[in-house]
Amino acid sequence: MDAKPQSELEARIGYRFREPALLTEALCHSSYANEKRGTLRCNERLEFLGDSVLSIVVSDHLFRHCDLPEGELTKMRAALVCEQSLFQWAKQIGLGDYLLLGHGESQTGGRERPSVLSDAFEAVIAAMFLDGGMEAVTPYILGFLPEKFDRKKEAFHDYKTVLQEVIQQNPEEHIEYVLVGEEGPDHAKTFTVEVRLNSNVIGRGTGRSKKLAEQAAAKEALSLMGEQV
Repeated sequence: MDAKPQSELEARIGYRFREPALLTEALCHSSYANEKRGTLRCNERLEFLGDSVLSIVVSDHLFRHCDLPEGELTKMRAALVCEQSLFQWAKQIGLGDYLLLGHGESQTGGRERPSVLSDAFEAVIAAMFLDGGMEAVTPYILGFLPEKFDRKKEAFHDYKTVLQEVIQQNPEEHIEYVLVGEEGPDHAKTFTVEVRLNSNVIGRGTGRSKKLAEQAAAKEALSLMGEQV
């Protein structure tokens, strides 16, 4: 499947780029850039910038609309901008249909892969920011956020942050996430991660991406520790 025209994506997101090359770069996966032998730049640099733009817009919105302490705001922000949220937002605009993917990546389901779509979503945010500034990108981002924020509802993805706060009550303790297994074909891999406390396994989880597997491991650890999840 070839990528659909960028003009269709611009219509979907309600923004027309003054510099279309920015959107092209945002949609360009490393597999495609490698096939073109350096004639196009992949979207990894834009992904880096988009992550920061997304964070500042969501942080500002939460600060203005949620009268909560810093710790609660941090949890809500992490839950709202986690990989699974970005993946869902990318699917809302059909972003996978517009990605420039290498032949192998396209054939193995790259257009539906959570990590690919979430990264591309951040890259599009960066491209919009560079093209039109905060005035352009802010309403676009806010359009994906729920109208009302429910701490318990929104934070269910953010088990890692909750676990970290529990562990930090004992400064000498240390946790790490270790990838212990990968199964399945490239387009449908399942990752298995262990969360370890001072080298002892306290939770294990699986997911379609490493980030989701880490969240599942943290959730299991919290449950075993008797925490409400």
